[in-house]
Amino acid sequence: MNGMQKVLVVDNGDRAPDCALSAELAGMGYASVTAPFEAADDVLALIPSPAAVVLQMPQHADWPERRRFLELATRLRKTLAKSHTPVIVTGGISGAVTMLQNELSTRAVAAADL
Repeated sequence: MNGMQKVLVVDNGDRAPDCALSAELAGMGYASVTAPFEAADDVLALIPSPAAVVLQMPQHADWPERRRFLELATRLRKTLAKSHTPVIVTGGISGAVTMLQNELSTRAVAAADL
């Protein structure tokens, strides 16, 4: 697993098996590390350069919880701007996979052009 690029998935800690991105990410060739919202910064410090950060907001989140995720996304985008690490906010698994495929394939094409 150390040879695979890692994607950090941040959620609210309530994990249903049908909402797990790990299988989808593995199918794309990525290892995933899932962390609850409160541990996002600590886990990010342990992953030297993630391929992406996905903030998996609960689909039925109330406004205060949505605001927490959006504020974290804004802060992480500023922090990770130099490394061009995409920060993706999603409310479901299918949207996250599509956005990740688009974002990561765009990065792979850009890196090949360098």
